Amino acid sequence: MASSTATAAVAQERWHPRVNPWIIAATVAMAAFMEVLDTSIANVALPHIAGNLGASQDESTWVLTAYLVANAVVLPMGGWAASVIGRKNFFMLCIVIFTISSLLCGLAPSLPLLLLFRVLQGAGGGGLQPMAQAIMADSFEPAQRGLAFSLYGLVAVLAPSIGPTLGGWITDNYSWHWIFYINIPVGILAFFLTQRLVDDPPWSKADRANFFKLDYIGLALLVISMGALQISLDKGEEKDWFGSHFIVGFAIAFVVSFVALIIWEWRSKAPLMDLKLFKQSNFAICCFLMMLTGGLLNATTVLQPQFLQSELGYTATWAGLSLSGGGLALIFVMPFAGQAVGRFPARNIIACGFVFFALSYFLSATFLNLGLSFKTSSWLRVAQVAPIPFVFISVTTAAYFGLPREKSNQISGLINFVRNIGGSILISLTNALVTERGYFHQNQLLKYLTPSSANFQQRVNQLTGFFDGHAGPANAGQLAQGRIYNQLLSQSQILAYVDVFYLLCGASILLIPTAFLLRKNNPRAEAKSEIAVH
Repeated sequence: MASSTATAAVAQERWHPRVNPWIIAATVAMAAFMEVLDTSIANVALPHIAGNLGASQDESTWVLTAYLVANAVVLPMGGWAASVIGRKNFFMLCIVIFTISSLLCGLAPSLPLLLLFRVLQGAGGGGLQPMAQAIMADSFEPAQRGLAFSLYGLVAVLAPSIGPTLGGWITDNYSWHWIFYINIPVGILAFFLTQRLVDDPPWSKADRANFFKLDYIGLALLVISMGALQISLDKGEEKDWFGSHFIVGFAIAFVVSFVALIIWEWRSKAPLMDLKLFKQSNFAICCFLMMLTGGLLNATTVLQPQFLQSELGYTATWAGLSLSGGGLALIFVMPFAGQAVGRFPARNIIACGFVFFALSYFLSATFLNLGLSFKTSSWLRVAQVAPIPFVFISVTTAAYFGLPREKSNQISGLINFVRNIGGSILISLTNALVTERGYFHQNQLLKYLTPSSANFQQRVNQLTGFFDGHAGPANAGQLAQGRIYNQLLSQSQILAYVDVFYLLCGASILLIPTAFLLRKNNPRAEAKSEIAVH
């Protein structure tokens, strides 16, 4: 018995994929890219979807929410599903569900049907990210994982960056239906390549008996908690947050169900999410850092084009294009980040990444104004995203330190789960802060618009003289004061965005010492030991 166990252990150590691991990485990354792209590509198409399907702007936001909720629920289920039908089969099943539901989304004749198909699409996409990451982790030796995860990082970071640009261009030149149709050929190709190239390692074999081991109570609590959280975040600003009984009710539902979920999962013998992984402080810190990294990426991806559209009058396409420079920069930065993880301790790279995060947000706060050019906004986006690969790849790599290989599915599922949750939370919080700080600055600036203010009276007289020659003396005074008030609103909003970027800068500074709580690794020594073994 001991001999067979030892033989199985040796077989696991010696297992290697039958094809070049980089081909496998490219295959699964393509499927993951398709899924991550759909988290942002629909953003700029919402007004078109609402108009075409006879829905309000508020109702159309459920197109995003329905996808995110389904996605968040399925992410932690990847480990269980892979244990039942095998990781490869589960990955291919997710591709099939995602591709078919993308077709149905494009064909949807009404908003309710579109929401139903978006839930199916989010459910299919929820298994693609963690399984792609787990397949990469097992296909490469530990010393090469950093470089491999640079490809996955390119997917996770580049897709949200180009999503608004691609979505705006497709919507303006064709129709919103095509933002879903473009997934179909990619899905078919990804399914074919996965079937031919990917294999399950010995420690990730299927066992049909695990089908009956699904943690149904944990799943129910997860659905309730994530649904309540997403509804609270999505509708909070519209409903005046905790001034609304609607939001208070869903917030209470989230807290109660989430606490119950943690208690249940911790005590369960076959949990949906292996929360005992958080007993490893290194993994817990990685999840915390990944949650905030995902939040920073998603928040700035929304804030900058939102600022350009609302304050500078950019179209959706041009606002999306302002993010493209950052996407192109990632293509060049990712390989360097992957190489760096293979040479330097992960925690050092993460700390440097947060230093550059802080600098980029400080620059963004400094340069935001009504005269911001397209060129400057593009360079600001480059500065914002350039540090992300170093943090993202290093945190992903460090999450696996000291944990057994058979936990890869759970590790990748939890890492991606917290990243998605962080994105949802920071998007909502930063948007709420923009609104609140806008009101604050508006009230502060109104103090200077008084008859006793010489500057105010001088400006009114100048504008009155201007409008007198165009609209006549009867309307000139009102037009002058209206122009000043509109300028005040614009200045208030700019100051609000500046405040938020300064806040993100401060948060990044506070995270720098957190990186040094991680376990220090020596990637060069690890690489030498692996060469000696093989």
